[in-house]
Amino acid sequence: MVQLTRLNGELFLLNAIMIEQIQSHPDTTITLMNGKKIVVKDSESDVQQIVTDYYRKIGLNGWFKEVGDVNER
Repeated sequence: MVQLTRLNGELFLLNAIMIEQIQSHPDTTITLMNGKKIVVKDSESDVQQIVTDYYRKIGLNGWFKEVGDVNER
């Protein structure tokens, strides 16, 4: 779980594994795999760094790249 900030300043925890995409237009909008969208105060680059740090912490950082490499063969 990663901690992010809603536009109203409220902190919340998000299951980072469920993130499908992150966009800025201009607010940072996170789209989850179920189609739900969440708008946060955190910048796109901050969310990317927080999620990357979380993946590293739980041992998934290189896993996604490795899976892509295997599928490309």
